[in-house]
Amino acid sequence: MKSSRIEHDLLGDHEVPADAYYGVHTVRARDNFRISGQPISTLPELVVAHALIKQAAAMANADLGLLPQDKRDAIVAACEEIRNGALHDQFIVDVIQGGAGTSTNMNANEVVCNRALELMGHRRGEYQYLHPNEDVNMAQSTNDVYPTAIHIACCLAIDRLVAAIEHLRATFEAKAAEFADLLKLGRTQMQDAVPMTLGQEFSTHAAMLADGIARLKDASTLLLEINLGATAIGTGITAHPEYAERATRHLAALSGLPLRSAPNLIKATQDCGDFVHLSGVLKRIAVNLSKTCNDLRLLSSGPRAGLGEINLPSRQAGSSIMPGKVNPVIPEVVNQVAFEVIGADLTVTLAAEAGQLQLNAFEPVIVAALFRSFGLLTNGCRTLADLCVAGITANVQILRQNAERSTALAAALNPIIGYKSATLVATEAFAKGTTVREVVLERGLMTPAELDDALRCELLTQPRAHPPRKSSGS
Repeated sequence: MKSSRIEHDLLGDHEVPADAYYGVHTVRARDNFRISGQPISTLPELVVAHALIKQAAAMANADLGLLPQDKRDAIVAACEEIRNGALHDQFIVDVIQGGAGTSTNMNANEVVCNRALELMGHRRGEYQYLHPNEDVNMAQSTNDVYPTAIHIACCLAIDRLVAAIEHLRATFEAKAAEFADLLKLGRTQMQDAVPMTLGQEFSTHAAMLADGIARLKDASTLLLEINLGATAIGTGITAHPEYAERATRHLAALSGLPLRSAPNLIKATQDCGDFVHLSGVLKRIAVNLSKTCNDLRLLSSGPRAGLGEINLPSRQAGSSIMPGKVNPVIPEVVNQVAFEVIGADLTVTLAAEAGQLQLNAFEPVIVAALFRSFGLLTNGCRTLADLCVAGITANVQILRQNAERSTALAAALNPIIGYKSATLVATEAFAKGTTVREVVLERGLMTPAELDDALRCELLTQPRAHPPRKSSGS
């Protein structure tokens, strides 16, 4: 059996592995772009998106009488197999490539074509019966296929990321309910502020994640507008006048996404603004996630000489020299996920800005950056939920002690004894090393019963109506 076959392109003949479903264009691209070491096959959403587009195109061209039924059926069947996970290992071109994504599109054309040839009873490479460009790529250009594929792939990746964020949000929400009645001290600018509950603190992180989910869903609606049918620069050259509408309709039905054709295909072909917006949303989520991890590390610091208000699950020994040391390794790794995503956002921004005239040649690095962010955030959220947040416990005694000893507790008495008196109470308590409660009682500013009522947990952590002030010293 031959180990290779000979294929021909405009540069001449070239050997292709005999068992490969890809062809000469893919082989040249593989050899040219040894950049990231990450082949397209590592982005299954992008592979599936290309198969969806090739299938929709074949169906539209057949509707218009431009593609024979046997070719249409073979292409559709091959695409169905790829959508179901087959032949992904044949997508071998590096994600980062020159040519504005042409190599990715050609890789898809060749894999679909050679599998379709087999289904028609022919051998791989017998392009006289079905051709990668003339048939599989009919009425298409990389310049409308590749951006459309990115849009679809991002929508699929958003669904996966939303599920991961929702899992983390629900985990924080469960902890918020568990810690709902635990009074603690809030802090601003790393200084004592006013009381809150640990449940309120954890519910804040859940709420930030919910905001991230909402923003992702907003971003996904922008991605539903595609430029399929634009062909080379948006004028639709080489495509039937009805092709764009028919192909988009088939693609929407196949993908389950409410896709629509962009009103200005020339603009849509060169504009990467949707990717910039999406990347900004991913950065926003990363920033909030990193802030959350910073808080978890601070609250668990010590455990003896730090805040020590919560305990993170112990995951591994923390030092090769200090016995018994355990580090907050899960929040630390998620912090680093955030740093990567923030950096990727700059890559997307620069690549989008660098486009010229009717096409942006730098969409491949946008793909690499976006999908690196998707993968890191998806894995990071699930790791943080399962290996950290779900196992957090509270140090109840330390929480209560910090709240009761803080002079910031005097702020809760402002509406009752006035700001001036409350300030004197706080100053004296700090100077003497006593508590706000002790100073108020010593000065006779409130009775024990009044003070107990004023400092009840549920009254310290939410708005309430106050009786008239006992003192006018404000």
